[in-house]
Amino acid sequence: MLYGSSVIQPNGHLEIGGVDTVHLANQFGTPLYVYDVAHMRQQARAFKRAFTENNVAGQVAYASKAFSCVAMVQLVEEEGLNLDVVSGGELYTALSAGFPPERIHFHGNNKSTDEIDMAVKAGIGCFIADNFQELLLLEKASQYHGQKISVLLRTTPGVKASTHEYIATGQEDSKFGFDLESGQVHEALKYVLSHEAFDCLGLHCHIGSQIFDANAFEVAVDKIYRELELRRDDLGFVPKVLNLGGGFGIRYVEGDSAQPPEKYVGTMIEAVKRQSSRLGFAVPEIWIEPGRAIVGNAGTTLYKVGSQKEVPNVRRYLAVDGGMSDNLRPALYDAKYEGILANRGWDRCDRTMSVAGKCCETGDMLIWDLSLPEVHTDDLLAVFSTGAYGYSMSNNYNRIPRPAVVFVENGDARLVVRRETYEDLVQLDLPLKESVIP
Repeated sequence: MLYGSSVIQPNGHLEIGGVDTVHLANQFGTPLYVYDVAHMRQQARAFKRAFTENNVAGQVAYASKAFSCVAMVQLVEEEGLNLDVVSGGELYTALSAGFPPERIHFHGNNKSTDEIDMAVKAGIGCFIADNFQELLLLEKASQYHGQKISVLLRTTPGVKASTHEYIATGQEDSKFGFDLESGQVHEALKYVLSHEAFDCLGLHCHIGSQIFDANAFEVAVDKIYRELELRRDDLGFVPKVLNLGGGFGIRYVEGDSAQPPEKYVGTMIEAVKRQSSRLGFAVPEIWIEPGRAIVGNAGTTLYKVGSQKEVPNVRRYLAVDGGMSDNLRPALYDAKYEGILANRGWDRCDRTMSVAGKCCETGDMLIWDLSLPEVHTDDLLAVFSTGAYGYSMSNNYNRIPRPAVVFVENGDARLVVRRETYEDLVQLDLPLKESVIP
């Protein structure tokens, strides 16, 4: 269950990036998101290396929705990746971090006029166009700003990946993209190819998240190429770019059969080469969008143990000082995690505990059945693989301040997001009448 540079020291303390987590908790407080920088770099480089080793032109864009802050964006830039954003806020974060705008791709199924204008003014590299309404807005923005806009058309290829229904996106019945089966992709291609506002680079698909079976991407490629064969014949369209999205699965718990980056990318490349050869196409540039696969296993959340409750012959509850306010995934789609006591990592685990959060919701449960030693108040619980969609989905339910984020690497710890304070919680509030806030 330990990833990257994580080890358990002889004294039983969990160490990440050469830094003792007990010291981190004492210095920065809990809950605390801890990111293993070396592991994120390793994953980023593995995805890039998969293209160079296969001698194929490719582009790896980090999907910032998984985890975004200024420091993370700067790390992505250091590693030479491109960047996906899905909102004005993610775009603003990227620009604030000094990320090159020409290497930014803008996703999203409901981009506003203001968001589109912001992106065009910044000079971003590409829009992933999601629907006909967006094409109209992009055309108006092109005319207003006097700029040709590069687009990829997001398709839903009708591939139902084996994942939770809330994170499956490639099936026909989805809020995302132009549908292949009904002819929407054909109509969208005709539109962008006939308007001077657009430079249509190619097609995009994203079939879901937490996908373990690399062959699902092969099925998506086959379906897209059947469409491309038709569009070559009636529109003369041959893509320069094929973006196959992300969704690469990671290991959260025992039984998760995650594949290494080279397996996912290799399967995609083989499928694209085979289909391109069949149609006599030049192999397009292949783009991918890993997010979770770069940051997921790199993140660990530290909690301080609080109260306990035993229901005789039923369950023993262990409460921590966080919960669904810092990790919504278990409540949202029954996500599973593993963890240990970070201050007593060598103690024999002979008890089964259920880890509850502190939010006022029965569903605020982080882990239902976790093997632990006898637990004491103020012990430190480490929950693994929380790097993706923990901080991104964090919230202020029950007016709980969001945790701090720390990057650790080579024995150094750097605070990259400060902990929210109670003062932060009310800074946007306006009083009904004049009053004094203590």
